[in-house]
Amino acid sequence: MQRLIISVLTVALTGCSTFGLIENDPITKTNTANGYSMTKLLRGGTSDNALALAFSGGGTRAAALSYGVLKALRDTPVKSGGKNIRLLDEVDSISSVSGGSFTAAYYGLYGDNTFLSFEKAFLRRNVSGGVKKTLLNPTNWFDERGLSELTVDLYQEQVFHYATFADMLRPDAPLIMINASDLSKGVRFSFVQEYFDLLCSDLSTFPVARAVAASAAVPVVFDPIVLKNYDSCKADGPSWLKGVMERSKNEAELEYTIKGLNSYSNKKGHKYAHFVDGGITDNLGLRAIYDVLELGGGAKKTAEILKLNPVKRFVIISVDAAATPLNTMDKSNVHPSILETMNATSDVQLKRYNVSTIDIMKQSILRWSAQLSTPQQKVEPYFIQLNFAQIQNTKTRAALNEIPTTFNLPDSQVDLLIKAGEDLLFDNPEYKRLMADIKASK
Repeated sequence: MQRLIISVLTVALTGCSTFGLIENDPITKTNTANGYSMTKLLRGGTSDNALALAFSGGGTRAAALSYGVLKALRDTPVKSGGKNIRLLDEVDSISSVSGGSFTAAYYGLYGDNTFLSFEKAFLRRNVSGGVKKTLLNPTNWFDERGLSELTVDLYQEQVFHYATFADMLRPDAPLIMINASDLSKGVRFSFVQEYFDLLCSDLSTFPVARAVAASAAVPVVFDPIVLKNYDSCKADGPSWLKGVMERSKNEAELEYTIKGLNSYSNKKGHKYAHFVDGGITDNLGLRAIYDVLELGGGAKKTAEILKLNPVKRFVIISVDAAATPLNTMDKSNVHPSILETMNATSDVQLKRYNVSTIDIMKQSILRWSAQLSTPQQKVEPYFIQLNFAQIQNTKTRAALNEIPTTFNLPDSQVDLLIKAGEDLLFDNPEYKRLMADIKASK
């Protein structure tokens, strides 16, 4: 990965200007009811549980760990709404960034077929090698589209097979929220129609591979994925955004989000949006869940807007693939390299921000569950955090923490990560509490 980054930087610094390919189509009228939207996909059913997953960034390491969690959920039988199902069938939504977006998007497209083909299609494929081969091909050095566009081609051909978001509108499929960061405004952007309405654009025709590429586009290494901000629909923006502006004035986090999203109404000044790695604004994928509920006016108000049926349990599972390798920098007075300094700086920032995110989610899920509760039915909250620090075996934990952030891992490491995802869920105390509660309520 280090050699790839150096090669990319060399070409980027010596090459010509590149331009993002525009592939988002305009709309003249917003229509979330029929598009790939929260309005359409988060429908009320007969389930006892509201279950959301959050997949972090971390290259193939994150993709494999989250895949292991999906397998564990598939292998967990439960009874809900009077039916015998799998806990995987209870998943309403998956929010993802960067490496985790590959797993989330693939599952959104192919459902249970993911367990038959995802390992070969992505986890055990040398994606980094494919990118490097593309980069080092002299015919691509002066391609005006840039490296990210060439990478999109690779993802299209080898992983997502030219699927669009319309292909994810499968019966009973969960909502997949692939998240990226707007490079100029610093705002989180989720690839759902509610957000595409801000751009006066149609998400249903947008390539899934392009959204995943945006979610995983590490700045400097990769060019941003560019979308056009059209002025073909109502200039004053959607009603849901206007409705939350007044409420956000005394909430700094929400106010900052609203300010960023409202910038898309400036069609002349914000003519294009440049999207990069979602991990910049939230490497856990959790804050997109927070945004949805808070922008909707809280859990109760959001449930009313989306016409969701009451539930007994509100569950969020955070799959965090962050690694903590052994620190060799402090063992020598040799100055760290530029790359080591960049990695250490970003690592510190991410970890401190992740701590803040976890604290916010712990407090919020208690508040949201209380909002959803009624005198007749208390909604029980479950915030299930999965990370490498929870691995009990010292050697296994050390091995997991030394797995690099790359898109090319040996089969042995992929196997280790998949099993870790399964074991982390099955051994988690909060998960065990959830299962005991479900069994007790039969």
